[in-house]
Amino acid sequence: MSLKIISSRDNPVFKEVLSLGQDRRARRRARAALIDGPHLLTEALDAGFPAQRLLFSESALTGPLADWLQRLPEVPATALPDRLFGALATVDSPVGLMAVVSTRPAIETARPAGPAPCIVLLDNVQDPGNVGAILRVAAAAGVDAVHLSRGCADVWSPKCLRGGQGAQFRVAIHDESDLPELIESFPGLVHAAMPAATTSLYDLDLHGPVGFIFGNEGAGVGEQLSERARAFGIPMPGRVESLNVATAAAVCLFEWVRQTRLSAPK
Repeated sequence: MSLKIISSRDNPVFKEVLSLGQDRRARRRARAALIDGPHLLTEALDAGFPAQRLLFSESALTGPLADWLQRLPEVPATALPDRLFGALATVDSPVGLMAVVSTRPAIETARPAGPAPCIVLLDNVQDPGNVGAILRVAAAAGVDAVHLSRGCADVWSPKCLRGGQGAQFRVAIHDESDLPELIESFPGLVHAAMPAATTSLYDLDLHGPVGFIFGNEGAGVGEQLSERARAFGIPMPGRVESLNVATAAAVCLFEWVRQTRLSAPK
């Protein structure tokens, strides 16, 4: 176990970690992300995503978080004065532990095969909180994969990681995907959530391979995708125009769960 103490913003480690928290391009180059707190770190490790560095505030070294030094003795560890640690933190009230983790699992493991694959396609969903929440719903529902277009928010950004609460480590993610090409090659039906559609979600037969497209918060599903998919809507008897995209995804994916996991096949 080695613990390095740094106290300057000019330190190369500080600069590297700061860039991971702020810059999508830096995360992509390093294939790493900055996560906050023991919960996300535990999720990453349990799913096979290795830690590359531990970071502690000096005050945390006298508390229970310091146990991580013994739990991961092979991982380089850095301590910073509380003020400097706060400058790196990705949350308003940091607990005193952050980690740099790989965004690729150490060993790719096959997911258990379900009755039929279900995929989610995100078309230019730009709010990182929405993307994180959708990933969390997808992981909870047992979705096989989430495919994101180039215009989507970064799944490894701090806000998206907070929204996902570990879902990034629990569902297969394919970012910058060519969604039209994916639809053409997908063996099942792909459905696009569109508020003006006349077909109800609850009239869909979701058995067999199925995909769901959820679109941009303002513009919805793009034309290239909508013309390749079957449009449907979520019935809303109340006086609102639409649902938040993450809420819509939750309704749809758990209707899929209800039909395919909780009911006998039609």
